[in-house]
Amino acid sequence: METPNETHDPALRSWVDSAHAPDTDFPIQNLPLGVFSRPGGAPRIGMAIGDQVLDLRAAGEAGLLQDAEVLSAPTLNPLMALGREASARLRADASRLLRQGGAGQARAGAILVPMAEVALHLPAAVANFTDFMVSRDHSARLGALKNPQAPLPPAFEHLPVAYHSRASSLRVSGTPVVRPNGQRREADGSVTFGPERRLDFELELAIWIAGENALGTPVPMRQAPSRLFGYGLLNDWSAREIQMLEMAPLGPFLGKSLGTTVSPWVVTAEAMIPFATGVARRPAGDLPVPAHLHATGGQLSVAMQVLLLTPAMRAAGLAAARITATEFAAMVWTPAQLVAHHASNGCSLLPGDLFGSGTCSGPGDGARACLAEIALTGPVALPNGEARGFLEDGDEVIFRARAHAPGAVPIGFGECRAAVLPAPAWPD
Repeated sequence: METPNETHDPALRSWVDSAHAPDTDFPIQNLPLGVFSRPGGAPRIGMAIGDQVLDLRAAGEAGLLQDAEVLSAPTLNPLMALGREASARLRADASRLLRQGGAGQARAGAILVPMAEVALHLPAAVANFTDFMVSRDHSARLGALKNPQAPLPPAFEHLPVAYHSRASSLRVSGTPVVRPNGQRREADGSVTFGPERRLDFELELAIWIAGENALGTPVPMRQAPSRLFGYGLLNDWSAREIQMLEMAPLGPFLGKSLGTTVSPWVVTAEAMIPFATGVARRPAGDLPVPAHLHATGGQLSVAMQVLLLTPAMRAAGLAAARITATEFAAMVWTPAQLVAHHASNGCSLLPGDLFGSGTCSGPGDGARACLAEIALTGPVALPNGEARGFLEDGDEVIFRARAHAPGAVPIGFGECRAAVLPAPAWPD
């Protein structure tokens, strides 16, 4: 495992006062990266610190940070292309700039922008989006509906199952998702077409890729950590009726490509070093992990939660209600294993490629990370007396997460949220 350095020191203090708020996601030990714009302005790279955004382009042009040319780009892709070494150098330089007594304080007005005054964008131009399956509990609960004797996919124990999803459907947090129309199988066996009636969320970790390997060149486990640029939150929206009908012959397609919501801030792999932990224990009798994917560490301690806000709750002034709390460390495949498996056939992974971890359900009933699992034991009961089996129009789904470890300052990921809009009328 990688060793924490000066940027992770729990005693570090920033001259940005809001970075010390007890509930902040963005203390100086975090410093996540993203893309923002001022009203009427073009997108530019920034770094979150408390309730402020450090304008990295302005700081680079002022000579306060290295790699000024890369920091002037409108996305993180050029920085991602330089690999982990460049992001680690940027993090170290920015930490010194922002800590108490740092050189940035004298120029704060020129390099800081209040977060409340900016729009946030997708952090990178994504060429490829792959969604994995890392939770044994999620796979077993839903797999038991088809085959209670063998609920897991046959390959689950020896490789992280995945499919290629739709990069063009990715949207940044806050963008509404439209309920899709599609084909559904009715109780009498007939197939009808209309609005999806079982719209669902899936709580996932977003994994951003750094560097590039040539086509035909694999990425072994010893190199896989260097390809991990950072992490966020991801909602893999799922149209369950459409999905169930189309998966019998092949796999997820229209049931998944309706939209995917991604949080705007990328918590760098360097920031996550204190939160690395050992791999989850596997049950006795599992097939051994193949030698080319073997790992003893590299999993991440991240507490994740889902909150739901309905139109009626919003009208009554109620806060969103938490309906799921789970832990990423319980997942059976690590981010580095996902990289090594994806590239094991020589697939070229590009800077800015995005992985979804798959639904992060844990073993407890309260750790079910999608409504399809929650509904197995009945609908969600909400504080105002409402109940939800699946999402209704106007419902807003909110993901939050915090990385945690003994002796380390907890760091957050910002929110990943979106509301559901009604299905459009089908054109005749």
